[in-house]
Amino acid sequence: MFSLYLITDRHQTGGRPLLEVVQQALEGGVRAVQLREKDLSGAEAYHLAVSLRELTREFGARLLINDRTDIACAAEADGVHIGKNSLPVRAVRRVLGVEKTIIYSAHTIEEALHAQAAGADAVTFGPVYRTPAKVVYGEPCGVKKLAEAAALLEIPVFALGGISPTNITEALSTNIHGVAVISAVLTAPDPRIATAFLLKKIEEYAQHS
Repeated sequence: MFSLYLITDRHQTGGRPLLEVVQQALEGGVRAVQLREKDLSGAEAYHLAVSLRELTREFGARLLINDRTDIACAAEADGVHIGKNSLPVRAVRRVLGVEKTIIYSAHTIEEALHAQAAGADAVTFGPVYRTPAKVVYGEPCGVKKLAEAAALLEIPVFALGGISPTNITEALSTNIHGVAVISAVLTAPDPRIATAFLLKKIEEYAQHS
């Protein structure tokens, strides 16, 4: 499974077209993108998903859709990213089948373990660090809880929330599978360079662990 997971937020691109920024991230090496534009209508999200599907295919990258299993199916995405307010994991699996990827957004170890038992393929865990995008989920869990989740789960765990070039090595030291990012790439002056730098850090840590 991929080690760097890019989550979209077109409000963090500094006015640049989202597709343009995602393409630069793909050129930088990212191979998994989640469409997470919660304020779009179903029709708007579908059309954006179709465009992202075409773009990710060019780079051999996976596309996941946040929450909307129907849009994931219609746009021929590779899977979905769901949470506690979404359809249950088992229900999503019945719709998508075994070939598609289900990633679960967990904010506690109990949620992560439940998602694993229900058949999720991976979890994002966080927020690890303080970040405006995740303030609604309360205080950051920190690397100690992240390490505990990584030790307890058998499926891949991705650190999420405030991951940046300055703290990615600390997050990776918890033996997680990879990291999920939003602002670290989308707000960067050059998303291509920012992506390549994060991937280099991941590769360096893997070589020395």
